[in-house]
Amino acid sequence: MLHLDGCEPSALADSPDPDSYELIPGRLDAGLIVLCDHATNIIPEGYGSLGLPAAELRRHIAYDIGAAAVTKQLAARLGVPAVLTRFSRLLIDPNRGLDDPTLVMRISDGAVIAGNRHLDEGEREKRVRQYYEPYHRRIDQLVESCVAAGVPPVLLSVHSFTDNWKGVARPWHAAILWDRDYRFAVPLLNALRTDSGIVVGENEPYDGKLAGDSMWRHGTRRGLAHAIIEIRQDLITRPEGQQAWAERIAQAIESIFAEAERTEELHQVRYFGSHTDTDEAPPYTSPAERNAR
Repeated sequence: MLHLDGCEPSALADSPDPDSYELIPGRLDAGLIVLCDHATNIIPEGYGSLGLPAAELRRHIAYDIGAAAVTKQLAARLGVPAVLTRFSRLLIDPNRGLDDPTLVMRISDGAVIAGNRHLDEGEREKRVRQYYEPYHRRIDQLVESCVAAGVPPVLLSVHSFTDNWKGVARPWHAAILWDRDYRFAVPLLNALRTDSGIVVGENEPYDGKLAGDSMWRHGTRRGLAHAIIEIRQDLITRPEGQQAWAERIAQAIESIFAEAERTEELHQVRYFGSHTDTDEAPPYTSPAERNAR
C-alpha cells in the first residue's frame, strides 16, 4: 500500500468543502486515512467568539495547535485522504461521545466559555446536526469508499498537547494512544522509538481508552486498526517543526506498511472491543504495561 504509481482519478477521494469538515483527497486504496478532530479554532458565523477574548481562541483550549498542518503534510507525503474539522472544539467536541459531559465545554483550563454556559437542548442538537454529525458521516463515507476500493483502511488521528500542565513540564515529544487494538499502535510506537533523540510516551499525557471518541466510533466499533498520535505543541508551532514531524511520522508508517505480513493483518477487520466495555485481559500487553508488572 501507500503507492501512487498508476493512480487513477477514480481512485481518489473527492474534496467537497462544507462548513463542518475539510477533506484532503488521496488514494482510496492506499490503506490509510488521517483524521484531525481539533484542526481549527474557527467559531462559525453567528456565534461570535462564544464570549471569549481573541487571545483565548489562540490557546490550546480552542484547537490542537499545529495538528492541522502536520495532518495535511502527512496526507500529501503519503498520498492518502484526510478529514479535518472546520470548527473549534469549543463549539462542540467531535472527539467526545454524545453522552459525554465535556461534549460542549463550559469551562476549559480556567476560561469560562460564556456562549456555552446556558446551552439548551435545542442549541445542543443544532450543533450536533450541523457540525458534529456531518464530520463523522464524512469519515464513515470515506471508510466505506476505501473498503469498496478493496482495502479496509488503517486510521490515524493527529492531536497535540501542551508542553506543560499546571506548571509541570511534560517530557514526551510525542505519544501514541490506544485501547485494545494493538495492530497499528504498537508498531507505530516502536518505529518512532528507534529515534533516540525523542521521548515517545504511551497513553500519556492522555489515555486512548475513551468510549465514544473518534477512534472508538470509527476504529473500535468497525474493527479497523487505528491509533492516536499526540505531538507536543511547542515542537509543531512553526512550519519547520510541522514538516519535520510529518516526515518522521510518514517514515514510521512506511516502515510498518513495508512488512507484507503485518500489512495484511492491519487491513483485516477484527473486533478487539474496548477497555471501557470489558474487564477481560487485552489480547496483547503493551511495552509499558509489561514493564510496570
